[in-house]
Amino acid sequence: MKELLILFGLFFKVGIMTFGGGYAMLPMLERELVNKRGYVTMEEIMDYFAVGQCTPGIIAVNTATFIGFKRKGILGGIFATLGVVTPSVIIITLLASVLKLIAGNEIANSAFAGISVAVCALVIQAILKLMKTGVKDALTFGIALGAFLAMFFLNASPIIVIIVSAVIGVIAKRLLDKTSAKKEAK
Repeated sequence: MKELLILFGLFFKVGIMTFGGGYAMLPMLERELVNKRGYVTMEEIMDYFAVGQCTPGIIAVNTATFIGFKRKGILGGIFATLGVVTPSVIIITLLASVLKLIAGNEIANSAFAGISVAVCALVIQAILKLMKTGVKDALTFGIALGAFLAMFFLNASPIIVIIVSAVIGVIAKRLLDKTSAKKEAK
């Protein structure tokens, strides 16, 4: 039960400190779950994010569920998910009650503008960290560049881009393995 409460507390902390969606939580996940506790590796977090992007729901919730499940099974998934969702429920409930009071308020608008800039910085940091662990060679760089171009210029669905990227990765790996086997056979 103790580790379930720890999972809840960790993801509560992530949930309360994450503004701007799932990608903004990557630096905190890395610090809390990879560096401090060793619960998962950064590669595993990247995998959870990729799967979380393809599945219905919010990336932060999906990732919390995957990590909690990995640590403590179904109960771990439930506790981690509740942990990451609870702060949002509390904050949204409180904000909804005062939203009419702060709508159009210059101080509130300025605060939200400042938060938006900070979230951009967090997302950029997350992208750079993902690139360090995910882009390992010319092939993965090409896949990343193609995925970016498809989503940015063609407005392609992230799900389609992830599936196509996975297929390209599998095919390329098999071709590289065959080429290596032929070289070793000579």
